[in-house]
Amino acid sequence: MTPLARISAAIALLDALESAPRRPADAVANDFFRARRFIGGGDRRAIADRAWGVVRERARLDWHIDRTGAAPTGRLLMAAYLLLVERGGLAGVEAAFNGSQYAERPLTPEERRVLAKLDGQPLLHPKMDEATRLNLPEWALPGLKARFGEALPEAAAGLEGSAPLDLRVNLLRTSREAAAATLAAEGIPTEPTRYSPWGLRVPDRRPILNTRAFQDGLVEIQDEGSQLIALLADARPGMKVADYCAGAAGKTLAMAATMGNRGRIAALDVSVPRLTGATKRLRRAGVDNAETHLLESGDRWVKRRAATFDRVLVDAPCTGTGTWRRNPDARLRTTQEDYAELITKQRAILDRAASLVRPGGKLIYATCSVLPGEDEEQVRDFLDQHSDFDALPLAEAWADAGMKGPAPGEGPHMALAPHSHGTDGFFAAVLRRRT
Repeated sequence: MTPLARISAAIALLDALESAPRRPADAVANDFFRARRFIGGGDRRAIADRAWGVVRERARLDWHIDRTGAAPTGRLLMAAYLLLVERGGLAGVEAAFNGSQYAERPLTPEERRVLAKLDGQPLLHPKMDEATRLNLPEWALPGLKARFGEALPEAAAGLEGSAPLDLRVNLLRTSREAAAATLAAEGIPTEPTRYSPWGLRVPDRRPILNTRAFQDGLVEIQDEGSQLIALLADARPGMKVADYCAGAAGKTLAMAATMGNRGRIAALDVSVPRLTGATKRLRRAGVDNAETHLLESGDRWVKRRAATFDRVLVDAPCTGTGTWRRNPDARLRTTQEDYAELITKQRAILDRAASLVRPGGKLIYATCSVLPGEDEEQVRDFLDQHSDFDALPLAEAWADAGMKGPAPGEGPHMALAPHSHGTDGFFAAVLRRRT
């Protein structure tokens, strides 16, 4: 495809995203490219990169366009992006919208009027409100200020930066050193992760899925922060472990490795497709001590197994604020109402999952959120209602997991963020049930 054809395709992708505002952008993009199989891999990446660039800057672009009195369309958003972010100049935008074969039709008089007003303006305008300047939704601002305080600008920048590609080495089949060598032989250099003893980071985000290392189950794609949650679970050989809200079983896989495939893991979720995907991943990784179970209304599975598990990991559904750099559309899709509903759901899930923990066992509550309402406040409220549980200090939980170096943080719980730890934003609290 020509460069101008790529711009036109990116605008079409933006229109597809706009027509499905509640669907995850990656799902919409997958459908978009599946219907256009003629688009090659290199073109697909270039188109997606431009579209995601607009999505990342959507709040700021909307602010600029709104000041002109116009409504944002896919064409106008892309033109404003080329002008304000890529700094291509008005002449450059007009050249991109020249009506030639496969290119966008020429700018309309109204579009030219809007862009003329934006030409020469800085993306970060001094008149912007705080939320827009920091590229944060207004509803999340109080919680983010409570979490980060004076470091909020730095934290906000981390949440809109580019995300690394992290891999977790499957210790059931190889070592970190051997996996790194296998990837290097396939032309993919890696470096050890800072905290996770199982992690490898790919500096330049090269394709992994078709490598021998991935297809043979030697590595899985998993952010380092997510790996650390599984590490804090301290799942050991012979234990009985429940992965509540297991999803596609990323943490189940990690815990199976720390257990040496000995003991039993129950991967629980409410989604059939997620559990189907989990079964495939478990098979590829050579995990044979895990089983999946679908949690349904009226299901008595949890009640029948009360107080029988050594470890229960609750990776609760959340706003995903800690993963905004990977899912920039989520900051646009998620609302204050969603946030309130999730807090209620988290509380109910945590209460139910806690019943599975045996005396002396551990309950690990985790989210990929950086909002205190989903994190510390949930733990505080849980402990207020469950006097038989105590919070284990992070340093102690880190040592229990066999880690020799300092824990990633000094607080009572693990609270990770891109700007401070280089991981996605994750929270984890280790709660022990008294004997």
